[in-house]
This record gives sequence, structure tokens and C-alpha cells, in this order.
Amino acid sequence: MELRHLTSFVAVAEELNFGRAAARLHMSQPPLSQQIRALERDLGVVLFERTTRTVRLTAAGAAFLGPAKEVLGAAGVARKAALAAGSGEVGRVSLGFAGAGSAVTLPLLTRAVGSELPGIELVLQGPLFSGETVGRVADGTLDVGFATVARARGLESRLVRTDEFVLAVPDVHRFAGAPQVSLADLADEHFVTFPASRGSEVRSVFVSACVDAGFVPRIVQEAPDSFSLLAMVGAGVGIAVVVGAARTIRLEHVEFIPLVEKDLILPVSLVWRTENHSPALHAVLRVAENALPTPIERDVD
Repeated sequence: MELRHLTSFVAVAEELNFGRAAARLHMSQPPLSQQIRALERDLGVVLFERTTRTVRLTAAGAAFLGPAKEVLGAAGVARKAALAAGSGEVGRVSLGFAGAGSAVTLPLLTRAVGSELPGIELVLQGPLFSGETVGRVADGTLDVGFATVARARGLESRLVRTDEFVLAVPDVHRFAGAPQVSLADLADEHFVTFPASRGSEVRSVFVSACVDAGFVPRIVQEAPDSFSLLAMVGAGVGIAVVVGAARTIRLEHVEFIPLVEKDLILPVSLVWRTENHSPALHAVLRVAENALPTPIERDVD
């Protein structure tokens, strides 16, 4: 059984027409028919019922179609792996990610790497706050990571996403159901947020924005991750200013409300060490350019 015979079989099975299948495979019809007959001889079964007008799969042909596609798919992956090994695109790349902040970007990157770089294993580490990610990339314990800041020397970064801030409140809160809320209206509220000690840029931006709005936020509780933070919100411990990506976490009794301050956004970048010349890392960065293109700057009204 040859891969070219399987390719021919799948084309005929999907087109149910030898002429169209031959055109799809860029070959003439007689060699295609010969390949199908050779495959049937090899298997000892008839795969198609042929008449002058129609082509239909037999029961054996229908049963054979799924496994044939799987074999061709596996062969394609094997080919990519061999090509990757030949170009040095093999190995492991450690990737640091945030919690809710990576809910959109992380799946896009991991799926693209899995499809295009089968020889590379992404080792995911997280959730990490931005300060933690930057520190670990800088000291070489992470190859690359999602972060909102890259102030350490010797690092490079590329913007991959911007996220707006929203307000998270319990569903019984006075602002629940409001079309939007201004930060200035929150001066008397109790807040839950992330720990300052772990380098949370969400917390830093939130506190600075509150100060700009004329008050210092009253923080009554800190949470180690987005899920815990929103659970505290739902429990009525306090309200929270979070990135819009947190809306991917669905919890009962928590509502998200847009903020009036539309210019309050959080940039998310991929960060890596300049001196890291790993071919595997740079292959991942190349794939990321397509999977996570730099967003076009937009004007804020």
C-alpha cells in the first residue's frame, strides 16, 4: 500500500468523480484509475461501485476512508517533523503565560506552533504576573513569555494584543446592569486586586488610574489569580478593575461593566532575551508573527 494510492483514493472518495479527482491531483484519469485498481488488489476488496454515470463508495470503501485520511495526516506530520529537524527547528521552548490575560493569545500561539512546528515542544509555565515573567525571561529560566512590561535590560518584545479594562461587580451591586461606569464613581468602594509583591501590572495600572481619577483605592483583599479574584467579587468581598479578557471566566453572580475611560488599556507583548539564539525559540517567534500579529493602533475617541 503506497501513500500515493491513498491520496488518490481519498480524492476519488471526496469527489465521487474520477475526472474531477484527476484534475484535483493534477494527473490524467487513466493513471488514477490504475492506482485505485492497484489499491483494491492490494486490499482484496472493491472500494467503489462504478457505472457510466456514477461513482459510489462500497461499504468497504466507506470504512476505509477515515483511516486512510488519518494515515495521510500522520504522514504529513512526519514530513514536517523531518523538515524541522533538518533545519534545526526541534527542541523545547518554555513559555510563560498569564491567567485571564493570556486566554485569547495563548491558544492561538500553541495551536499554530503545534501545526507548523511539530518538532518543537512548548513547555507552558504559569500563570505568572508580568513582573515574574520579565524576571524569569531576563535570568534565562524562561525562553519567552506574555507580559505587559519589558523594562529589564537585554530583552526584546513585540506587542501582540491590547486589552481594555472593565469593572467586575457582584450581580447585586448598585452598579450591576449599568451601561458603563466612571472610575470617579468608585471612590467609596472596597476593591480586591492582585498582589503588588508579584509584579502585577494590572494592579499598577488600576491604582494609577484611580489616583488620576482623584482617589486612592481602598484594597481590602488580594487574590493570587483571576479566578480567585472574581470568586471574591461574586462573594461580595469587593469589586475589581480587571482586563476585558477576564470575561472568559464565567462565574455566577459576577457582572462585567464597561468603563467610561476608554483610553485605559493594557498592552500585552511577547518578551524574550536578546542573547537567546536558540533556533527553536526563533522558529516560535516567527510563527507567532502570523498567529499573533501586532495590532494596528487605533484612535481613542
